[in-house]
Amino acid sequence: MAGLASDGSNPDVSLLYDINGLAKAAPPWFDRVMEFVGEYGIVLGLGLVVLGCWWSVRRRDAVTDSVSGVAGLIWAPLAAGIALLVNIPIRGFVERPRPFNDHQGLEVLVAGKTDYSFVSDHATMAMAVAVGVFVAHRRFGLVAIGLALAEAFCRVYMGVHYPTDVVGGLALGTAVALLLAPLALALLTRVVSAVAHSPRGARLVRSRRAAERPAVAGTLGVPEPRLGTGESDLAA
Repeated sequence: MAGLASDGSNPDVSLLYDINGLAKAAPPWFDRVMEFVGEYGIVLGLGLVVLGCWWSVRRRDAVTDSVSGVAGLIWAPLAAGIALLVNIPIRGFVERPRPFNDHQGLEVLVAGKTDYSFVSDHATMAMAVAVGVFVAHRRFGLVAIGLALAEAFCRVYMGVHYPTDVVGGLALGTAVALLLAPLALALLTRVVSAVAHSPRGARLVRSRRAAERPAVAGTLGVPEPRLGTGESDLAA
């Protein structure tokens, strides 16, 4: 199955040349920026999104909301790790060479890539983390998904992956993060809940300000007060 895209008339190859052609037309300094962004920058950006999301979910009013949010954030890197493990046998089965090994004229921004091309580890990891963040917090999750899509584009721009490599990575990361989420979150929520009620670990789940904030009726399992309107209520 090494010849997934070996013919120049293949749309996968055509799109590869179109996107990588942008690198050939760009100034050298811009390519160096894209090289850093595609290899390390977006990964660092996802880490900052996770930290920002953690800071936000710790400040939620309801304890259960903070617990579920932190559990989702813990699941994000775990999902990425599992997805990368799943990708190992996929790569060994498909055995697709890197595009620069089969096609001439590509502008390869990162040298030394000797492993197989399908599917992209970077795209897999980025989307798995992004979906995990989306489970914890919608707005931060959308930012993370945007970064994952940018990672996919960068890998093709750099000449180290075919478009279908990164599409496969995005799909694999999404599938692992979503399909295993119910079981993972059920386990992680219990662990995080125990941490939230421990003296030393509580601040990892809830901020001091949120913990000291007065409970709002209806948000922490406190029943809302009922106003009596009938004569029986007045008599009582």
